[in-house]
Amino acid sequence: MIAVQEQPERPRPPGHGARVIGVIWGVGGLAGVLVYAAISLGRYTVDAIAGGLDTPEWLALIANVVFMAWAEGYRGFQRRFSPRVAARALDLYQHPTTARLWLAPFFCTGYFGATGRLRRTVWIGTGLIVLAVLAFSRLPQPWRGILDAGVLAGLVWGTVSLLALALVTFRRQRALIPAEVPARVPSAIYEGAAL
Repeated sequence: MIAVQEQPERPRPPGHGARVIGVIWGVGGLAGVLVYAAISLGRYTVDAIAGGLDTPEWLALIANVVFMAWAEGYRGFQRRFSPRVAARALDLYQHPTTARLWLAPFFCTGYFGATGRLRRTVWIGTGLIVLAVLAFSRLPQPWRGILDAGVLAGLVWGTVSLLALALVTFRRQRALIPAEVPARVPSAIYEGAAL
């Protein structure tokens, strides 16, 4: 007599609808955090300008906005963060798990399910942001508003680039940079597109 051993049923992978919702939650959740931060910082900038700025303060505001748009917006968000989030959102769609879908903003950012290098970068970056927020909150006006204006410019650029690069990535069904997911780093599709 031959004994047939039944294999336990594997859970069904999440369907298309759950994956779409997960991607929207991941990218949209991050965009929401950026918009919230921009609105919060915007009031300090408006207060500083409404309080009146002298010529050196206007020059500092303009220089800071231009520098932060380039450094934070273009270099930080458009070249690094946004394409990585889009790549990880595509990976989330293609390889969903329940935890990834529920915690999609954290997965897309790289807090978990990422290479050690990316996880370290994300955690160090988060710590630096917290320290910067604490330091900036102690500055008097108009300097707080002047500094916040630059961060605001970077956040607006970052939000737009995040949404645009997510759309490009999903239209092409190919990530612009590797998603840095441990099991797929060597075989990740990489397109060396300059943005």
